[in-house]
Amino acid sequence: MSDLALYACSVLIWGSTWLAIKFQLGLVPPAVSVAWRFTAAALMLLAYAGYKRLPLRFDARTHLWLALQGLLLFGINYVLVYLSEQSLASGLVAVIFSLMAFYNIVGLRLFFGVPVKPSALAGAALGIVGVALVFWPELSHFSMSPARLMGVILALIGTAVSSLGNMTATRNHRFQLPIIQANAWAMMYGAAFVAIYAALAGQRFVFERSPSYVFSLLYLALFGSVIAFVAYLTLLGRIGADRAGYSGVAIPIVALVLSSLFEDLHWNAAMVGGIAMCVAGNVLVLRRSPVAARS
Repeated sequence: MSDLALYACSVLIWGSTWLAIKFQLGLVPPAVSVAWRFTAAALMLLAYAGYKRLPLRFDARTHLWLALQGLLLFGINYVLVYLSEQSLASGLVAVIFSLMAFYNIVGLRLFFGVPVKPSALAGAALGIVGVALVFWPELSHFSMSPARLMGVILALIGTAVSSLGNMTATRNHRFQLPIIQANAWAMMYGAAFVAIYAALAGQRFVFERSPSYVFSLLYLALFGSVIAFVAYLTLLGRIGADRAGYSGVAIPIVALVLSSLFEDLHWNAAMVGGIAMCVAGNVLVLRRSPVAARS
């Protein structure tokens, strides 16, 4: 697949998964739903690898890195997403997660020595102001409830954890780990970590048999986890975590459109302005310089 096709695949699928997560909230505890989701996704990838006779053996050191990727990218990150969506509209959570592009730039500098361009600082400022504008009605009237404030905090922490997962995936790609097999093990580790957390927290391992829960779980496992992550991590390996983070430009737009259609989320001038600033910030941070474009 071309870079553009990989980008479009991850944007369109992930733009819709924020809404699909809403159908996972209810009878089943969030952490348990995450465990079901990534167990199913890992089994799908393992079945595909077995069918294609792809090698699945890695040494102990590699398994430790895959476990770390699973813990960050498929474990803690998604538990925080599910918890934040209990008090926030899915589109708003997606907007907060668009800041991951900025976290990725900082992470690449800290862990891999990639220089930070001056435009990155300006873009980060635009993104922060944009997110503040999205929540301006709540902030200006001091009407944000403790539950909504906690949802924002959880989403911000989840974004940072997801970016650390991106850094781990970048390291694993640099060691030329195959995407399919690496994701299969990482998702299995992520599901195991979340399951252990849920058990220690005393959460019941129940399964809701309603059509909305089952179909949303299958959609999230196959499309949101297997297809979208394989597409995104392939793109990340080709063009780097900073530029792959450009998907954060369009994902919130798709998510907010769906949220307004299905969750009665009403748009206002502040929200439109905030989204525009988030988009402008991402574009400013991730656009290539003329020199880089010719390299």
